[in-house]
Amino acid sequence: MEIRELHPWDLSPNEAMTLQRELRRRLALRDVIHPDAVRLVAGVDNGYLRAAAETTACAAAISLHLPSLEVAETRLACLPVTFPYVPGLLAFREVPVFVAALRQLAQPPDVVLVDAHGYAHPRRLGEASHLGLLLERPTIGCAKSRLVGHYEEPPDEPGAYRPLIDRGEVVGAVVRTKPGHSPLFVSPGHLVTIETAVEIVLRCCRTGQFLPEPTRLADQQVRAEMQRRRQLLG
Repeated sequence: MEIRELHPWDLSPNEAMTLQRELRRRLALRDVIHPDAVRLVAGVDNGYLRAAAETTACAAAISLHLPSLEVAETRLACLPVTFPYVPGLLAFREVPVFVAALRQLAQPPDVVLVDAHGYAHPRRLGEASHLGLLLERPTIGCAKSRLVGHYEEPPDEPGAYRPLIDRGEVVGAVVRTKPGHSPLFVSPGHLVTIETAVEIVLRCCRTGQFLPEPTRLADQQVRAEMQRRRQLLG
């Protein structure tokens, strides 16, 4: 899978914030694919492994066929973390390892789901948006918690959702994927609208599951890989 190199990663936090504002101007929150045309969707998630003074980020990229949700490919990557933890700048810690995992996919997915935020970000460039600009394909943020904005609780039924509003702008949707469970925060990353992002995410959810299957399986794979590495470290 080909991925563009838009910028260096060895930046200071101030330089990273400036870059986010520049990249934000390149975002296109419009649909380039209809949900019915999506045949292959990938999910990415990551975790951290700390040993002595070094922190390693591990990411999984898993692609699934739609509508069957059968797994097509699973890829893993691990990289040392060099960027500090700064709220709002997690892309500079996590996107490089997402890229390393996605680059290994033999068949490019139509859409990528990211266990993170997209447009619903203080500078409107969360990890899903940042990654989408590198991939130049539709990306969607699927976060487990709110980063910005306010909302009304959606009805307690699968598929119900309400707008996520920040500073007077609708930046995403708060989606009920599992009754009796907290909602999922869905926001467009790049080359997709909020409405289409919600529809694709719901098509990726199995009955009774909170997370869409691509990111749920990516999370499982990352946890298994980190456990394997911990055992090797003793």
